[in-house]
Amino acid sequence: MDFISNLALGFSTAGSIENLFFCLIGVILGTLIGVLPGIGATATIAMLLPITFQLEPVSSLIMLAGIYYGAQYGGSTTAILINMPGESSSAVTAIDGYQMARKGRAGAALAIAAIGSFFAGTVSTFLVAIFAIPLTKIALEFGAAEYFSLMVVGLVSSIALAHGSILKALAMVSLGLLLGLVGTDIYSGTPRFTLGIREYADGLNFVAVAVGVFGVAEILRNLESDRNRSVLITKVSGLMPTREDFRRMVGPVLRGTGIGSALGILPGGGAILASFASYTVEKRMATNPKEFGHGAIEGVAGPESANNAGAQTSFIPLLTLGIPANPVMALMVGAMIIQGIVPGPNVASEQPALFWGIIASMWIGNLMLLVLNLPLIGLWVKLLTIPYYVLFPIIMAFCSIGVYSVNGNVYDLYAVALFGLGGYLLVKLRCEPAPLLLGFVLGPLLEENLRRAMIFSRGDPSTFVTRPISATLLLIALAVLVIVFMPSVKKKREEVFQEED
Repeated sequence: MDFISNLALGFSTAGSIENLFFCLIGVILGTLIGVLPGIGATATIAMLLPITFQLEPVSSLIMLAGIYYGAQYGGSTTAILINMPGESSSAVTAIDGYQMARKGRAGAALAIAAIGSFFAGTVSTFLVAIFAIPLTKIALEFGAAEYFSLMVVGLVSSIALAHGSILKALAMVSLGLLLGLVGTDIYSGTPRFTLGIREYADGLNFVAVAVGVFGVAEILRNLESDRNRSVLITKVSGLMPTREDFRRMVGPVLRGTGIGSALGILPGGGAILASFASYTVEKRMATNPKEFGHGAIEGVAGPESANNAGAQTSFIPLLTLGIPANPVMALMVGAMIIQGIVPGPNVASEQPALFWGIIASMWIGNLMLLVLNLPLIGLWVKLLTIPYYVLFPIIMAFCSIGVYSVNGNVYDLYAVALFGLGGYLLVKLRCEPAPLLLGFVLGPLLEENLRRAMIFSRGDPSTFVTRPISATLLLIALAVLVIVFMPSVKKKREEVFQEED
């Protein structure tokens, strides 16, 4: 009965006029930035963080969540129509989706992607609701040592699942941890690494860092490699899949949903890996593998279901443990902190309306996406013709005004410019900035729990290995490192990310 009453509370919260409005805004914005290649959910959410400061906590988080999973829908549109994935997780969809479009079946491909995404999003949201409370109860038993070890697992996993060199990913996490140390010591109150600037006594502004590393850096990268978008077709017809299409898509959708739901929980890039894993599974199970790459329906249905399921289940560690599974979830943590909410298991008990309202909004948002996406295909096609040089000045102005409005601090604008250039440099050096953001978000929490655990144990570091849960988590982190450095795994990992590039 508790589960039913909690869901009722969630739907009553998410179903209010205000929250329905912000959910609608979120999914439309998400689809829009998914359709426009080169912007991305991470950069968009980073830019919108300042606005959330003016909204109610539930409304702001519902909107940001809608942007995230809405972008998964929108990313498939460009992947199918112009062979340019709007989101990284839609890269696999482009392989067969674009070939279906070239054969005159763009409408069917888009419909298959939308239906698979809706089913996967609905099922995975149900999984979030089921596992939320049990995991929250387990998390309440965690002490400082267990939280420290859990964050170590999260950071190690983000290194293992990051694109490119593992050593570069390790360097990015380390840099993020160092940036998280800027500010005032939590116990002694002594300023550290502030360079004598009083405005940095509270640490670097999370919004400024996120907007710079993801928003500004992404704009600079796209200006450098702005490609002409050649839209294959200007009018999409035949949106209803045939009976044979439905027969062929059932299995891939079910398998993709299962794969995405499991991998989405992993820190790093679970949704991206889920789409590749689904494509690999479908190709190996196919009666005619040679069809893949030439317009196989399974090559669209499976990966699209997997990446949407992965996007939804990435909320599980955020809502239950307060640990971000990917850069977008790290931004969600930042949004919660801006609103004065401490991420973690206490959110479910202290603010149940917010906790269950976010979960219920995922169902509502997925329904909105299914209803809106297909009728608006014509609009998305027209938007693809907008030159990027028209968009970027508007985006830059929006970023600057938004960041300044949070604290009214000009040093935040300097930080945006500095981290924007730094983020662009990281891209040129083929260093993925996502681990940096995860390190920056988790760094202060990691330090706080490390020092608290050492105080409780009177300076005895063995507390991390003598407590069963903490020791188990550290062993998992060590196992992940050992596995990822194994020659066979390392080679396979390089093949996957090379394929994505």
